[in-house]
Amino acid sequence: MKRVWLCRGREIDLSSPVIMGIVNVTPDSFSDGGKYYDPQRAIEHGFRLLEDGAAILDVGGESTRPGAPEVSTEEELERVIPVIEALADAGAAVSVDTSKAEVMRQAAEAGAIIINDVYALRQKGSLQTAAESGCGVCLMHMQGVPRTMQAAPSYQNLIEEVRLFLKERADAALAAGIAAKSIVLDPGFGFGKTVGQNFELLARTQDFLSLGYSLLYGMSRKSSLGAVTGKASASERVAAHLLAAERGASILRVHDAAEMREALLVYEAMKNYKEWK
Repeated sequence: MKRVWLCRGREIDLSSPVIMGIVNVTPDSFSDGGKYYDPQRAIEHGFRLLEDGAAILDVGGESTRPGAPEVSTEEELERVIPVIEALADAGAAVSVDTSKAEVMRQAAEAGAIIINDVYALRQKGSLQTAAESGCGVCLMHMQGVPRTMQAAPSYQNLIEEVRLFLKERADAALAAGIAAKSIVLDPGFGFGKTVGQNFELLARTQDFLSLGYSLLYGMSRKSSLGAVTGKASASERVAAHLLAAERGASILRVHDAAEMREALLVYEAMKNYKEWK
């Protein structure tokens, strides 16, 4: 059966894993150091990601790295709205990476069709705003808040606690009027988890799939991968996301779209090897 993500009337085909390219419009991102802080550079970067194979562009104006300072609603809007408008006007499937209801509302007006929220629509007004927008939503698990989440992550049962949280947030979204086909879940790799806990999330992907929703995994440039390889490179990020895809993840949120696309082509060829005989 064909799987889709319903986003403001637009269906994104999830029958095979799709790439969500990251567009950080921030001066302090841990991953790119503000390289695309200028809106025009961010727009150009978004177009490059599309050329490299991204099906979705995730535009964010507030860093969620550990210790990151808060950004006002006004500043976040100034950062992301011009970028969203330009990319959406060109036909791109644009996601807004935000937890603020007003940013969600204006982003949808600017053309965003997805809301990607690390707080899983728990902030004031965000659940209602998301429901009214008709956007697809991604609900992520996070223990604590970005500034302190990595101080001392602790769980009695990691998988059950994350799974229960995601189920509760999906149920809240349904109750608010968000369609089941519009909901995607994210176990929150790197958000309030130790290195070992992050890899347990990856190993136990099927436990989250049993909730009945498509999954997004975002492991790009996370320190847990560097802890294994001893360096930061595209290879470990691609490897981790391929493992997630093999285990059933539908959306792979990455910085390295070209490398990810090439790896997915090999992965799909392996699955469909009879076509190549």
